[in-house]
Amino acid sequence: MLAVTRPDAIPHAKDALTRFIADGFHGDMDWLAANPARRGDPRALWRDVRSIAMLGVNCGPGRDPLAILKARERGAISVYAQGDDYHDVIKPRLKTLARWLVEMAGGDAKVFVDTAAVMEKPLAASGGIGWQGKHTNLVSRRFGSWLFLGAIFTTLDLPPDAAEADHCGACRACLDVCPTAAFPAPYRLDARRCVSYLTIEHKGPIPRELRPLMGNRIYGCDDCLAVCPWNKFATQGRDAKLAARAALVAPQLDELAQLDDAAFRALFAKSPVKRAGRDRFVRNVLIAIGNSGKPALAAAAEARLDDGSPLVRGAAVWALGRLIGRDRLAALAEPRQHREADPAVADEWMAALAHVPAKACPAPDAGWTPVRR
Repeated sequence: MLAVTRPDAIPHAKDALTRFIADGFHGDMDWLAANPARRGDPRALWRDVRSIAMLGVNCGPGRDPLAILKARERGAISVYAQGDDYHDVIKPRLKTLARWLVEMAGGDAKVFVDTAAVMEKPLAASGGIGWQGKHTNLVSRRFGSWLFLGAIFTTLDLPPDAAEADHCGACRACLDVCPTAAFPAPYRLDARRCVSYLTIEHKGPIPRELRPLMGNRIYGCDDCLAVCPWNKFATQGRDAKLAARAALVAPQLDELAQLDDAAFRALFAKSPVKRAGRDRFVRNVLIAIGNSGKPALAAAAEARLDDGSPLVRGAAVWALGRLIGRDRLAALAEPRQHREADPAVADEWMAALAHVPAKACPAPDAGWTPVRR
């Protein structure tokens, strides 16, 4: 799906971004706050741009992406990350299209796929591909909430397409389903509470109060996208090159917890998951293990207590505190607490020992009820 817009078509975007940053909703994403003026006006990125062609590619799943949340021994990887990196799939097509455009009409062109200071969603909305829904993602009457976006900036003066109206109406399904209550209001996202942000962008330990709410989501979160009523139009037509890899659809948590850096890189070669890095990813896996309610997975967490990454060690401690009794946890802590050099990991030991039950693991459904507003 292709639509044309003007570089001056999103004057409201700069103010929205400024407010987002002022509220601190960007969290660790310092690159968002680095130069908001550059993001708010495409002409600041390339002063010669006259028109912008936005490309929308359907990435709708062929199955219910929320069904995996019931399989607590398995990890839920966001639909968009189950196949090859969409940057590598979409960018060559944009380049081909841009070359054709220049050959046919002259001028110059540049292509962008989520790798520069381009506000793709408001630009796509201004060109009529869809509208930004209450979950802040783009929604299309044709593809629902499942869209990858790319942009062609050109010096050509192309006729713009009409913007799409907002068709969300009174629906708030995407807001109500969020497991961590990351939407303080419709059309506003506090990324610091968003599972996608926490599992992908956040560099440190995940806040303890949010960990039980994450369930088995180990990379991204599809909840707000999956419940959008407009998805009934997105069940067919997913690009074959974006098809999910079988190994990433419902992987076993205990197997993922064993990944070292080399194995992580091999499993996620050409995948967007690779960009998060092994340590952050295994941190997420251990949080999911802690939420599983399955003591049989405790061995996988115990094996990570002496991991080289403090991020991983701390998550392993938390997971064990949810799965085993106090006596066993104390026995594991005894040879480790005195030699732990990282203050955050030492704090995890203290917190786990202070709150772990005498012997019972969490109730099977603990931490699995979404927070509703």
